[in-house]
Amino acid sequence: MKLDRRQFLKYSGFLSVSVATGSLSACGGSSSVASDQSELPLATGASWKFPQSVASGDPRPDSVILWTRVTPASLGVAAVAPTGNDVAIRLIVTATDNTALLGSNAALTGTTVVDTRLSVLASFDNTVRNKVTGLQAGQTYFYQFVAGDVRSNVGRFKTAPASNADVAQLQFAYLTCQDWSVNHWGAMDYIAKNENLDFIIHLGDYIYETVGAAFQTGNAEARHTALQLPDGTALLNADGTTGKAKYATTLADYRYLYKMYRSDPRQQAIHERFAYIAIWDDHEFSDDAWKDAVTYENNSLDSSGNNIHQTSRRRTANQAWFEFMPADVSLDAANTGFQNIQIYRDFQFGKLMQLVMTDERLYRSDHVVPESLFNPATGKALNSSMGTRYVVPQDVFNLVEAQKITAATAMTGDPLSDVSMLGKTQRDWWKNKMQTSTNTWKIWGNEVCLMRMGLNGTDAIATLLALNSISTLATNITTALSNPALGGNVLVAATLVAAMTADASQAIASAGAAAIATAAATGGNLATAATSAGLTAAQAGIAVATFNAAKAAAAAGTATQIGAAAQTIAFGYIKPDVQTNKQNSSFVIASGQQAALSSFFTKFLLNCDQWDGYNSERKALMQHLLTNKISNVVSVTGDIHGFFAGTVNDDFDAAGGGTPAMVDLVSAGISSDSFFTYMKDGAGSTGLATIIFYPLSIPVPNIGTITINVNMLDYTMGKAAPTVDGLLEQIRVQLTGALTAKGVPEGATLTGTVQAILSSLKTNSDFNTSLLGLAQQLAALGNNQWMKYINSDAQGYTVVTLTPGKLVAQFKQVNKLVNNGTMTAPTDVIARITTATVNSGTSAVSIS
Repeated sequence: MKLDRRQFLKYSGFLSVSVATGSLSACGGSSSVASDQSELPLATGASWKFPQSVASGDPRPDSVILWTRVTPASLGVAAVAPTGNDVAIRLIVTATDNTALLGSNAALTGTTVVDTRLSVLASFDNTVRNKVTGLQAGQTYFYQFVAGDVRSNVGRFKTAPASNADVAQLQFAYLTCQDWSVNHWGAMDYIAKNENLDFIIHLGDYIYETVGAAFQTGNAEARHTALQLPDGTALLNADGTTGKAKYATTLADYRYLYKMYRSDPRQQAIHERFAYIAIWDDHEFSDDAWKDAVTYENNSLDSSGNNIHQTSRRRTANQAWFEFMPADVSLDAANTGFQNIQIYRDFQFGKLMQLVMTDERLYRSDHVVPESLFNPATGKALNSSMGTRYVVPQDVFNLVEAQKITAATAMTGDPLSDVSMLGKTQRDWWKNKMQTSTNTWKIWGNEVCLMRMGLNGTDAIATLLALNSISTLATNITTALSNPALGGNVLVAATLVAAMTADASQAIASAGAAAIATAAATGGNLATAATSAGLTAAQAGIAVATFNAAKAAAAAGTATQIGAAAQTIAFGYIKPDVQTNKQNSSFVIASGQQAALSSFFTKFLLNCDQWDGYNSERKALMQHLLTNKISNVVSVTGDIHGFFAGTVNDDFDAAGGGTPAMVDLVSAGISSDSFFTYMKDGAGSTGLATIIFYPLSIPVPNIGTITINVNMLDYTMGKAAPTVDGLLEQIRVQLTGALTAKGVPEGATLTGTVQAILSSLKTNSDFNTSLLGLAQQLAALGNNQWMKYINSDAQGYTVVTLTPGKLVAQFKQVNKLVNNGTMTAPTDVIARITTATVNSGTSAVSIS
C-alpha cells in the first residue's frame, strides 16, 4: 500500500526529522531545506498560541527531540485541537548564545543551523515532535517555533558529549511524582531560576491519572485549580457505590492531563531551559499497574475474581505519553496490543557516564501476591493492596514466589517469567548494557526503590507494648513506694514491682527486693541474694537490673529513678517476653489485643510494588554485577515519595544482609504527598500507629495550639537513634509548615517563631524524654541496616554532580505550603539539603 505523507506521519508516530547544517541564514530569514519539510500550508496571521510552550529531550551527541503544541489563540489551554485546520509551522535552531531571551518569545538572534517547516496535525492534538540530527557534541543550542506572526518562548538544550570524550564533570537533576492536586510546584520555579544543569532525568509519575482520589484531597496551591476529566471513569467505594474519584480512561482524558500539567509556567520554564530524559512509572497509566492490568483498591477484579485488563486504556496512555513527552522513541500505531511502544533506552555521556533507563511497568508480571488471591477468612479474593502490595508477610511472599518460579521453570525457558519486573528481553538488555559498558559510571534510571524495606513485626509489637507499659509500671512503683513498710525506699519499691511483673508472688517479690537491698548495703552478690530469697533466675535478673537502674539515677531525684526503673522493666523483661512468646505472651493477652495483633508477629515487606516484590529478579541482577565485577553502578530512583540512600545487596536475607552490589539514591516527589503521610493515614488509630507517628501538641502565643505528627516511621525503618538536637532538626520543616499554614508570614517573624519553639521543646519533658525515648527505642529495632539515609516525609528533588572520582547527590527538600490568604508555594523554597556521596570503586554511600 502506498502511503501519502499524512498517513506516513501517522504510522511512523509523527516524528519528523531535520538535519542541522553548519551554517544557514540568519534567524528570521527564509526557510532552508531540511530532510522532512512539511507540505502543509504555513500558518499565517497572529491568531496562534503555544499553550504548553516548548520542550526538548533525549540529548545525544548529534541529535535531540524538540517538541511543542500550537493551537488557535481562541482555544483554552486544554481544549481539543479542531480538525480541518492542519498547518505547518517553522522551527528555528541556532548555536548562538540567546540565554538572555530565555523566558520570552523574542526572536532568536544569530546564524541558524535549522530552519524548517513542520506539520501540525489535529490527529495528534496539534503536538509537534521533531528530531534534529547533525548537531555538534557538547554544544548548547537555542530553538524557537513560529506559527504565522507568533513565536513560541525560546528554548535551550545541550547535546551530550562525544562518546569518546574525556568529561570532567556532568551535572543533572532527577525529578519524580509531581501530583497537580496536592502541595506545590515551587521546586520547579527554583530549578528553572537557580540550577545549572546539563539535563534533567524524569523518573515517572509526570501526571496522575486520578482526580479526587483519597490521596489527592490534601491542601494544594490555589493556582492549581481542580481538574475535570473530559470523560473519566468513577472509582467504586468498598460497598460498591460510585465514589467521587475518577480515573483517566480515554485518549482525551490523558491528553487533558498532560495539557493541564504542562500549562503551569513553572513547568514550562524547566522544559524551556533543560532537555529531559524521561521514563514513565505507573500513574501515566494506572496506579500500581502491571502490563495493562489495574489494581485500584476494591476496583481491580472482574466478576470472575481476575485482575481487570484494560488494553485499550493502556494504549491510549501510551499514545498520550508519546505525544507529549520529547522522547526519541516510536509508537507502532498498527500494533493492536498494549506493548506498542518501547521506551527503555540508554545514553552515552562521553567516557564518564552511561545512562540506562528502564521500563518497569509495561513488561512486569503480576504482583507475586495478587489481589485475586483467595482469602479463607472471608471466602473471597483479597481485592486489596494490603497484604498483596503493601505490608506483605514475608513468609507468604517467599512461598508464593517460590511456587511461581517452580511452575515457570517447568513451563518456560525463563524461571523468572512470572516474577519479573523487566521481562526477559529487557532484563537481558540491561545485563548486556551493564557488562559491555566501558564508561566510568553506570547510572540506572530506575522507577521504584531497589533497597529492601522490611519490618520485623514481632520486634515492633514487643517494643510498642513495652513503651505502653512504662506509665503503668511507674504508677505501680509510686503506689508501692507509698507503702509504709518500705519506708520510702524507691530502690526496694522498684525492685518489688520488677519481680512481680516477672510473675513472682507479692510475698516472694517482697523478700527478694529486701534481700537485694541488704546485699547491696553489705557488699554481697545481688543475684545470689535474690535467688536465695525465692526468686527464679529470670525474676532475679530483672529485679537486680531494675535496682541498679534506680540506684544509678538517684542523683536526679525520685521521679527520674521511677522512670529509669520503669523503662528497665519494660525493655528488660516485657519486650523480651513478647519477642519470645508472641501472641501467647501474658502481656499481649493482658493488652486485650491478642486477636488483633496475632497476625503481625512475623516479618513484613512494606512495599511489594517496588523491587521487594520482585526479589528473585533483583537478586539475579545484583549477582550479575558481582559475578562480572561491574562497579560504579548507581540507580537514581523515584516513586516512593521520600529521600532514601543505601546499598542494594545480592541477598538481603543472607547473614549480615548480603554483599553490596550497587547504590540506590531515591528522590522525594516534587509535590506528591509523602510516604510517611500515606503510612500515617493507613495506621490511623490502630495499635501500630505509635511506630509511625507521635502527635505533639505545641502551644504558640497569639496562634493557639498546633499539633504536628512527628515522623517515627523513619526510626522504625532504620534511621539512627537521634539526639535531642537531631530530633529538633527533624521536626523543623514540619513545624515551619504548620506555622505558615496558620498564616505566620515568611521571613524574620517565621524564623524567630520557629527558633523560639524549638528552644522551648528542648526542655520539654514530653519531647526530650517521651518522644526522644520512643525514637531511640524504634531505632534500636535495627531494621534495614543497608539504608544509610531515610527521610520519608519530604517533597523535593535531587541534583547530581558526577566526576570520574565520585558521585555527589544533593537531596533538596522543599518547604511546605504557605497561607497568604490563599495557599501558595513558599518564597523560601529550599528547606534542607542533605548530601550523599559515592566514591568511585565502592558500593557504599556516605551522608553529610
